[in-house]
Order: sequence, then C-alpha cells, then structure tokens
Amino acid sequence: MSSPHAVDHVIIGSGFAGLCAAIKLQEDGETDFVVLEKAGEVGGTWRDNTYPGAACDVPSQLYSYSFAEHDWPSSYSPQPDIQAYIQRVAAESGTLDRFAFDTPVTDAVWDASAQRWSVHTPAGVWTARFLVVAAGALEEPKVPDLPGLDTFQGHVFHSARWDHDVDLAGKRIAVIGTGASAIQIIPELQKALQPTGGHLDVYQRSAPWVIPRNDRAYSRLERLALRRVPGLRRLYRTGLYWSHEAYVPAFTLQPKIAAPARALALRNIEKGISDPVLRDKVTPRFAFGCKRVLRSNTYYPALAADNTEVITERISKVTGNAVVTEDGTEREVDVLVVATGFHTTDLPIAEHITGRSGRTLADTWRSAGMAAYKGTTVPGFPNLFMLVGPNTGQGHTSMIFIIESQVAYLRDALRTVRRRGLDAVEPTQEATDRWNRSLQRRMRHTVWTTGGCDSWYLDDHGRNTVLWPRTTADFRRRLASFDEEAYA
Repeated sequence: MSSPHAVDHVIIGSGFAGLCAAIKLQEDGETDFVVLEKAGEVGGTWRDNTYPGAACDVPSQLYSYSFAEHDWPSSYSPQPDIQAYIQRVAAESGTLDRFAFDTPVTDAVWDASAQRWSVHTPAGVWTARFLVVAAGALEEPKVPDLPGLDTFQGHVFHSARWDHDVDLAGKRIAVIGTGASAIQIIPELQKALQPTGGHLDVYQRSAPWVIPRNDRAYSRLERLALRRVPGLRRLYRTGLYWSHEAYVPAFTLQPKIAAPARALALRNIEKGISDPVLRDKVTPRFAFGCKRVLRSNTYYPALAADNTEVITERISKVTGNAVVTEDGTEREVDVLVVATGFHTTDLPIAEHITGRSGRTLADTWRSAGMAAYKGTTVPGFPNLFMLVGPNTGQGHTSMIFIIESQVAYLRDALRTVRRRGLDAVEPTQEATDRWNRSLQRRMRHTVWTTGGCDSWYLDDHGRNTVLWPRTTADFRRRLASFDEEAYA
C-alpha cells in the first residue's frame, strides 16, 4: 500500500451525485478533493445499466442538472443519451483531473486523533477532513436466493450487469421480476425473439401499476425554441416540476386523489391486452402508488404476444436447464435474466465506513434500520455527508433535485466549518431522533405503508427508509441552510 494522499475532501462515486458535489465544491473554491470511482468512467447507474430498452421514466428536461442545460432530442431519454450528458458535463466542468477511476473504496475509517478520514483503496490511502458518500442507492444488484440458481448451466445475469456477448436469437429466455427495469427489457426481448422463433417467460410476483409513457421526439422547431428563446427551457422545466409534484398528495395524504391516474393505468391494460384471463393476471392487487408507478406503452402488448407467457406461480427452484414453480411445472430455459432490483435498504457501502466508536455504518443501522439527519449526516460519523441517503428517494420525480438540495446543504456546512474554525461536525443523536420520529409518523399515513404491498421501499423492520414523505420543495426548504444548532 502506497503512502497516504492528503486532501480536504474525498468523494466516493461519480454518478449524478458525486459529479454534482465535485462541480459545486470547485465553484466554492474547495478544489482540494479527489473523486474515487470503482469503474473506468463517470456515470454511476447510467453507466452500469445498459440492458435493452434502458431509459429514464422522468422527463428529460427535469432529469438533468439545473446548472447544466442540454439539447435533449426527446421528452424521455434512453440510457445512451443520459450517459453522454453526464460525460459531457464532467468533461466541461474542469474537475476530471481529480477523478481516480478504477479505484474502489475498500474501507473508510474515522481517525479521532487526527480528525480525518482514512480512505483505503487498492491504489493507496487517501486522508481527508470530509467524506462525501455518493455511491448511490441503485448501485448493488440484488439477486434472489433461489435454490439451484448456482447450478444453472445456461447464461444468467442481472439486468444491471447485462451480458451483451450472449446471442439471444431463437433462445428460451426467462425474466424474473416485473419492476422498472423489467418492463423496459421485456418488450425489447419479445420483439427480438419473435422473428427468430424464441420464447419469453415472465415470472411475476406482483403486478405493477403501469401508466402510458407519453414519449416523443422534439421537433426541430421545438429544439430551436428551447435553445434560443430566453427563459423558455427554464419555464418548461418548472412546469414539469410542479406537474410531477402534484402526485405527492395522492401518495402521502389521500390515495383517492390518484383515482384518475389509476383509471388511466387500467385503460392501459385494456388497450394492450384483450385476453380477460391475462388482464386479470396483470391487474395490481394493491393501492396505486404503493409500489413505484411505471411508464410504458409497449409492456402489455409484449405480455399478450404469442411468444410470451406470464407466470404468477412462485419459483421453487432452478435446475441445470429449467425454472421450476411451486405447482411442479418445469419450464426449460436457455437464458435467465434476473431483474430483481438493488440493495436499497441495506446500502453495501455502509459495510465499509467506520465511525468514531469503531462501529461500521451498517452495524449502526442493523438493529433499527437506516436513519440519518436530513438524509445526509449521521451521529457518530463526523464530517460525513451522504448524498442520496436514507429517506431521500423519490417515486414521482427527479432525484437530481434532491441531490442538488443535499449538495447545497453540504456547501453551507463547509462554509460554517471554515468560518467557525471547527475541526469536525456531526449531528446530535437528539436532533437525528427527532427528525426521524417526525418522518416515520408522517410515513404511517402514506400509501407506501397503507397500500397493501410489499415493496423495496420497506426494510426488514417494515419501515420505509427509502422515500421522502413530503414534497421535494419542502425537502429543499429544510436543507436550504446548515443548521449548526443541530450539530455537536
């Protein structure tokens, strides 16, 4: 291990959150930082998820930095366009000389005597006053614990680790899962398999709510106007923002408000599927919004295609060449696509961060679940700032708005530390407990808790530790300035 590199700030991760932190720190003159990235380029989720049909379900104009506008070609963007945007912003920011790629963080330990973080990587150790964790919530694939999965002799891969070398023509393919990634993958696979005689099995545990995706390419005139007319792009973005915030009361206050959107989703089923038995299979049995509401125009027609079968029986095991369900049916398969999401309530990075008491962040959270003050700081972990931390997630709008709000809070915290001449700051346990008690009280009345579903929002204790139960405007207001009185 090489000798330590000393910097003021270590940022872990170079997706939207890590890049935003780097750019804004540089703007404030906080230029002594390094961004540690385990992969070979920027991008995070949008670098890793390259499966067929990968795209964003938030409008393009909203799913971008407020400080880095872009000439988007369509109202919803596919993965290559988003990744290209992140790469362009990074290249133009003048920060890439402080990015260390192919450098995974193995451990980050708080050194109380030095009042610094020691961040260990295979390439050496960085020491820093401040640690900014921007590893992301959709970073580590979650693979189901299926008996016999390791004995499968065909090709098997997670949706976030797509194997593009596998020839899918004419194959028998099984997709496990019907979440946000799966509903994009399934139409692409069905369309590709049909002319080659292939077959697609879709293993559905619970049917999602899917509303139409109103995607379209912008006309040349629209793109010209958005580029040239002063303030038009900002006005358009603001309109999109508030139209999406209008979903919040239906999720957090009164589910009946979502009745029109629920009706739209049911019409989406009727339009895409004529068979009443299949319609019944894919009709959700829980309240609208209890799980993430998805968007697609092609999902239901793909399920109704003659080369697709929707299977609702639970999987009992996987053999060398088949998937076996609890009713005893054995379906042979050549390729197994696991689209079962990510570790969201047990963030893997937490296993590698050790605080003031010698306990890891994961140990701290294990007994009661993830919790942080304002989703950003944690007692016992001085000078640690998490981006996209506990209870900051969104099911209706752009996470980039939340990221920019947290980065603004980080910036004001650093200004306070410099102005006051402080060595370290960490939130008090009292302030953190008060914040989370209020948050969980609010959560008890949301559709995510009362809607009758078992979602990836809920941890092993039945607590929603992923989502923010108010408007994002309220979140931004609460993080508008660093509240020094809540810190030790």
